Amino acid sequence: MKRTKYSSDLTDRQWEIIKPLLVLSESRAGRPPKYDLREIINAILYIVHTGCQWRELPHDFPKWQSVYYYFSKYKKTTDGH
Repeated sequence: MKRTKYSSDLTDRQWEIIKPLLVLSESRAGRPPKYDLREIINAILYIVHTGCQWRELPHDFPKWQSVYYYFSKYKKTTDGH
């Protein structure tokens, strides 16, 4: 399903810069991810840009629970926990 493009979406150039950092932090074990990692990051950026609540994330993004899971995971990584 093609989704609406938002002003908070990563450009291709931005994605190429951060992709190696995010992919390295992902586990190589287990099942393949259900959602595209770029879409997860775009959803997090949408939340930051608009200030909306997690549950109000537009339906054309991955489920808010999945987005929040990745957000928490990355936050813990950057906090050193």
